[in-house]
Amino acid sequence: MKKILEVDDLHVSFSTYGGEVKAVRGVSFDLYQGETLAIVGESGCGKSVTANSIMQLIPKPAGKIRNGRIVFKDQDITHYNERQMKEIRGVDISMIFQDPMTALNPTLTIGDQLTEGLIQHEKISRSKAKEKAIDMLNLVGIPSPEERLKQYPHQFSGGMRQRIVIAIALICEPDLLIADEPTTALDVTIQAQILELFNKIQQQTNVAIILITHDFGVVAKVADRIAVMYAGKIIETGFKKEIFYEAKHPYTKGLLHSIPRLDQKDEKLIPIDGTPPDLFSPPVGCPFTARCPHAMVACEKVYPIRHENSESHYVECWLYDERVQHMKINIKPKEEYK
Repeated sequence: MKKILEVDDLHVSFSTYGGEVKAVRGVSFDLYQGETLAIVGESGCGKSVTANSIMQLIPKPAGKIRNGRIVFKDQDITHYNERQMKEIRGVDISMIFQDPMTALNPTLTIGDQLTEGLIQHEKISRSKAKEKAIDMLNLVGIPSPEERLKQYPHQFSGGMRQRIVIAIALICEPDLLIADEPTTALDVTIQAQILELFNKIQQQTNVAIILITHDFGVVAKVADRIAVMYAGKIIETGFKKEIFYEAKHPYTKGLLHSIPRLDQKDEKLIPIDGTPPDLFSPPVGCPFTARCPHAMVACEKVYPIRHENSESHYVECWLYDERVQHMKINIKPKEEYK
């Protein structure tokens, strides 16, 4: 498969009155054409900041990419200026935001919002843009699309507004679609319809998708690969089956154990005790140490090296370091192995 996106050692921080918040701390991943990568984790772990960094939408001057590279279709876009990014946004890379009501302009008709990008980027006539807008509304399942183009966002239900946001994101046929919590505000029935729509669109357009979510039910439905984030880092990544059935990191296992299962009705949910670390002053070792039932001396003092469980499954955890597998407590810091 063709590689669409490469994020390499990305560091993003925000300057505040209280100090510097290190929101993303060395995130790396690849994305290939036609696949869906789900980035999962608790609120505040850096998922949305990573997505907004790709689109260069982090608020400036407070937010800044401190280090790393973002390579899209073999072009390093890490330090593109606003003019360069405008040529990419909505055309090559599109984003679906969390709240469809605030993502839509309440003063413009749906038709104006759908055709704006086409007219600006593809330089086509209004009549041609309208034809394409009607086709796109048909694709996302909006009935009577020609009449609907004349209506305003408040005249649509929440599920329909989300479909319209998806249509706007896809109308210029991007190579990469970033969906930030696209089903959070929807009821279960509409959520299922939106997920089916994602699968349908991907089959027809071969678009690559980054799905930002904390809902493993959504992940199970649409993802090909999963990256688990915690405290600004990707701590485990692998194909969907590898994460669901062969999870290695204690945090990933904790997330899975906190999900209700229909096949085990009598089993109690096990919450993850504690809270994530303060990213004003993140820990030097594993950020999950304070909440981990298997924490060791090395975990607190040194960040773990990456362990390859398979060619596609990676985990950053001291439990799988071959030098310490036989030891349960009082593991020496990494420097002492030299």
